[in-house]
Parts: sequence; C-alpha cells; structure tokens
Amino acid sequence: MKRLVFLFVVVLLGTTMTMAQNRGGQRQFDPETMAKRQTEQFKTDLKLNDTQAEKMEKVLLASYKEMGAARQEMSGEEDRSKMREKMTAMRADQEKEIKKILTDEQFEKYQKIMEERRSRRGGGPGARQ
Repeated sequence: MKRLVFLFVVVLLGTTMTMAQNRGGQRQFDPETMAKRQTEQFKTDLKLNDTQAEKMEKVLLASYKEMGAARQEMSGEEDRSKMREKMTAMRADQEKEIKKILTDEQFEKYQKIMEERRSRRGGGPGARQ
C-alpha cells in the first residue's frame, strides 16, 4: 500500500513538473510553493516536529528566493561555470543551515535523500552541461 501511495505521489509530482514547464523548457520558479512542498516532504521523510518544519520552510524559502534572484541576474550569460559555482555555494550554505535544524540522525537521512535525488538527475550539481 505504501509503495502504491509513493508511486502515486511520484507520478503526480512528475505530471506537475511537466505541466509547469514553459516554452523555453525552464521550470516555473515559485519559491513559496517549492518551500512548502519540500517542507511537507521532509516533514514526512525526516519526521520533523512542527518547530523544525517551520524553521526548515524559512531556510528553504530564503534559499529558493536567493537562487531565483541569481538565476534572473545571470540569465543569458555565456559562462555557465560562474552560475554553477554560485549555486553550489548557495546549496552549501543551505545545507549548513539545515544541519542546525535537524538532529544528527535526521541530517544523515537528509543527505541520503539528497544524494538519491542527485543520482536520479544524472549526477551532482552542474552535471548537465
């Protein structure tokens, strides 16, 4: 039953992501929606309490807004390596803040979840060239 529900959620998220693409192939970037969705997912996966979930959503929202601003600022630039470096640094900062919120056990599980996501995307940050 859990697998069926998980499969349904994956299909639903996949469909949502596909529909959210615009003509240029870029996904729509709504930091509030993304932060809420990610927080709910982490609340389930990491068994966050309400205080942790609230802090996590704030960190994610701030991080997503910062990344969105960086994408806007650097759109159209020829040198994608600068953007990749900037995003990698932002993700590292985000991870430091998240580590402060989570217990050691939760953070270890968080890292595993993020590694699985990277492997599904075909590599780590900047793997797509």
